[in-house]
Amino acid sequence: MNGTLKNLKERDWTETKAHSSWQIFKIMAEFVDGFEALAKMGPCISMFGSARTKPGHKYYDLTVEIARRLAEDGFGIISGGGPGVMEAANKGAQLGKGKSVGVNITLPHEQYPNNFIDHDKNLHFDYFFVRKVMFTKYAQGFVMMPGGFGTMDEFFEVATLIQTKKMTETPMVLVGKEYWNGLLEWIRNVMMEKESNINPEDLDLLQLFDTADEVVEYFRVFYTTNKLRPNF
Repeated sequence: MNGTLKNLKERDWTETKAHSSWQIFKIMAEFVDGFEALAKMGPCISMFGSARTKPGHKYYDLTVEIARRLAEDGFGIISGGGPGVMEAANKGAQLGKGKSVGVNITLPHEQYPNNFIDHDKNLHFDYFFVRKVMFTKYAQGFVMMPGGFGTMDEFFEVATLIQTKKMTETPMVLVGKEYWNGLLEWIRNVMMEKESNINPEDLDLLQLFDTADEVVEYFRVFYTTNKLRPNF
């Protein structure tokens, strides 16, 4: 019996390895298509936030305003392409006459392309890690609106890339003091002061604002002295 189970495991693993070999080509194709599409977009800001935020919610409306004003300043807007804050970001981009990019992912729920993505800028990916690279490689800034696990994943991913200098230092803005203050206090009090797992200067990577005026002005000041270029 044990020998049969062992043979089954070895056979299953061999089939898995064969599948992985073919999978490499699909992953490569997603990277190539994404790089070719986004390299043509010009300077963009990636905006993140919850798919569950409804039109009329204060963070939905604030996202629209921020995206619109950044678009009016010449930035394209990259979102995850779905509903909620992502939809609001793309809506603001179109209202500001800017490029509106959707970086979609195939999911069993919550994810479907919103109606405010430019028709020629609606990108689709099967792999989260490829999609993350597309969010980060060409973005000239990151705006983190309130969100759930996905937003936290992207928040810590970007912070880690900047902290470890795998990516050039790029503006990273959190919007909504009421939402983010608890997390930032825990990072400061526990992660930094109690456990010494980060340095004080790591917190300088994060800017916390409440209004569109603050966000737009921060990007304007930053790019008076910094170049626009891919991050890695």
